[in-house]
Amino acid sequence: MGAPDDLQTRVSRLTFPLLWCSLAFMAGILLASRVGLSTQVWLILAGMAFITTIVAFVAIRRAGVLVSPLHVPTSILAALILFSGFLGAARYQAVQPKVDPFFISWYNDREYQVLVSGTLIEPPDYRDSYTNLKVNVESVDTGNDESLPVRGTILARVDSDHIYHYGDHVRLRGYLKTPPENEDFSYREYLALHGIHSYMPSAQVTYLPFGQKGNPALFLVYKLKEKALDVVYQLFPDPEASLLAGILLGIDTGLPADLQQAFKNTGTAHIIAISGFNIAIIAGLFVTAFSRLLGPRRGAILAVAGIAAYTILVGADAAVVRAALMGGLSLLARQVGRRQNGLNTLSFVGAVMAVLNPLVLWDVGFQLSFGATLGLILYAEPFQQAAVNFLSRHMPPSAALRTAQPISEYFLFTLAAQLTTLPIMAYHFQRISLVSLIANPFILPAQPAVMILGGMAVIIGLFYLPLGKIAALIAWPFVSYTIRLVELFDRIPYGVVVLGEFSLLFVILFYAALLTWTFAADRFNKIRPALKPTIIASTLAIVAILTWRTALTAPDGRLHLTFLNVGTADGILIETPAGRHILINGGPSTSQLSDELGRRIPPLSRQLDWLVVASTQEDQVAALPRTLERFPPRQVLWAGKTEASFPARQLEDWLTGQSIPITNAETGQTLDLGSGAILKVLQTNPRGAVLLIEWHGFRALLPIGVNFEALTELDYGKNVGNVNVLLLAESGLSLVNPPEWIQNLRPQVVILSVEAGNQQGLPSEETIQALQGYSLLRTDQQGWISITSDGGQMWIEAEKP
Repeated sequence: MGAPDDLQTRVSRLTFPLLWCSLAFMAGILLASRVGLSTQVWLILAGMAFITTIVAFVAIRRAGVLVSPLHVPTSILAALILFSGFLGAARYQAVQPKVDPFFISWYNDREYQVLVSGTLIEPPDYRDSYTNLKVNVESVDTGNDESLPVRGTILARVDSDHIYHYGDHVRLRGYLKTPPENEDFSYREYLALHGIHSYMPSAQVTYLPFGQKGNPALFLVYKLKEKALDVVYQLFPDPEASLLAGILLGIDTGLPADLQQAFKNTGTAHIIAISGFNIAIIAGLFVTAFSRLLGPRRGAILAVAGIAAYTILVGADAAVVRAALMGGLSLLARQVGRRQNGLNTLSFVGAVMAVLNPLVLWDVGFQLSFGATLGLILYAEPFQQAAVNFLSRHMPPSAALRTAQPISEYFLFTLAAQLTTLPIMAYHFQRISLVSLIANPFILPAQPAVMILGGMAVIIGLFYLPLGKIAALIAWPFVSYTIRLVELFDRIPYGVVVLGEFSLLFVILFYAALLTWTFAADRFNKIRPALKPTIIASTLAIVAILTWRTALTAPDGRLHLTFLNVGTADGILIETPAGRHILINGGPSTSQLSDELGRRIPPLSRQLDWLVVASTQEDQVAALPRTLERFPPRQVLWAGKTEASFPARQLEDWLTGQSIPITNAETGQTLDLGSGAILKVLQTNPRGAVLLIEWHGFRALLPIGVNFEALTELDYGKNVGNVNVLLLAESGLSLVNPPEWIQNLRPQVVILSVEAGNQQGLPSEETIQALQGYSLLRTDQQGWISITSDGGQMWIEAEKP
């Protein structure tokens, strides 16, 4: 490894015109956003600067001065910089929408509904309770019985009860709105970055009979992505499956909110999103594989093509495109025999992306990706050399070099990237993560294995699912290791510093001081490594996680009732003394339910023995249709009317399609849980059922589908007798939790499943008053709650104290 470039070399490279012209182009875009001149005016100024460049070039050549890409006189360089800046300003002004009756935002905020026809230009974005559709508009009908050709793109929020595909031709009915904004976040600016100026918050969808209208190549790519996502969830349990979906496919919507926040708090969110780190691993794999088959030059070309295909596959957002372009240009530069100049390449890639979409400069992901790459270019090699020099004082040079390599890759390089992204994160998020310096060295070493082994498992699973499941067993420990370590570091107190509002002026001054120090100092200060992650530590951690997971999910001869934290609804997982798993309802959130089940059901047998539908209300079963694709039940016990909600009908259709036996619940029916434990149906009604779990002296009452008729039939609990555990019905609604009901049951522990800040005001104040003197546990305060019994005694564990 050579010594780091000295100051003279670094400064001479900065005189290369490509760097300055690229920076000037981006600066021109920022200037045009503040100065309201027309496109024509900016083009005239650019033309004048271009003429000045030609005149200066001719004059200098006549004077006999050498002009080459490595030697550009100051006068010519200044004219080129002005020319590039004015072109950037013209490009920004040219993409500004002209709002007229032929542009969709003309119809925003009207008092009438409109019919919008168009084509889906991206795969749908599925969320727990809704789906986002990005539609390229073709026409609009305002109710005058005629359609007007209109241009533009809208974002429509629709019900999550249908499956959509890229290229679908649809008609949307609803109110068009200007995207909202508030003090904390501007949805309007965020959507404008993607060329969207209209938002339909509640749309009704009708398919138009004109077939697929998208690009055939993109249709195939997105079809493959959809199939790959399905395979990921068949191979891995949640939350590991959702993490891999983000890492491999760029789909991170499956992770529950608290886990996503843990990644942000620990400074490891870059692992989830496709970034330069992921692209570097992919590029290395492509180059190695293709070069061995076709030779270095052809292999590099195919590797670039592979990177482009992967970029499209994962969504092609700003950070991914930047990373892909950097990786592709690096490979090509290597093949033509030129040493890549990182600063020139980075600035050129930024300018190219700004040409394609000038608004990308305001994208936070682009800014973070650009800043991280800048830090690696400027500081990675000097930091590594400083580490080698320091270690060489205490060990032989060869050993110092070997020791410095992992320290650099997993700590110093991270430090280099964080140094130049710190102001951006502070400005946009008003917080910085201190624990990230500790978390990244432990978590990053496992990521190549996550990507390579996880990717191989998915590829194998696409061709032959049983073999893919075997490959997934090898990849799963590394994915699980990542999640457990993130959650562990997230618990460290004071790991995140909340800054509040952060000044843009400070950001500018920070970069001015940093870059001045970088290019004015003769030498970099030496960095002392703080941590040294080792293979042994990682291996021991993986073994510990596997042991912990196996011990947690193995049958222990006891009865376990876990009240899952699924919001204002009920989701109860029962593990019987014989090790069977029974799920009762599931709540409204697919991501939350899938995450809760994935942590508790053994990874080698992700199948439920029974699903019990104890209420068919929408919030009680909305998460089940999509979650059961990942955790299919062998049998189903059903109570309540199917027509009570759309998710209930959707669930029944899915179960029927999978040929899963459905048994209609009847009063007095019992379900054998093994070892003498039973689940008894005390009462059924159109709303659902009242369930009782008994094992020796232990009794737990679950009145999930209770109504007034059930309360009367059970004589307000007198016909039930005393219970150890009582679940409050309807998240503590007073009408179905009367005081005499609670008094007659005399529970030792009362469970309340409700979300924090419930908009319906649940639990009712009357219910809380009736529980005075009883032990109450709430999922909005304690998280998940687990009750364990050996038939005589009872143990309680909760996520939070």
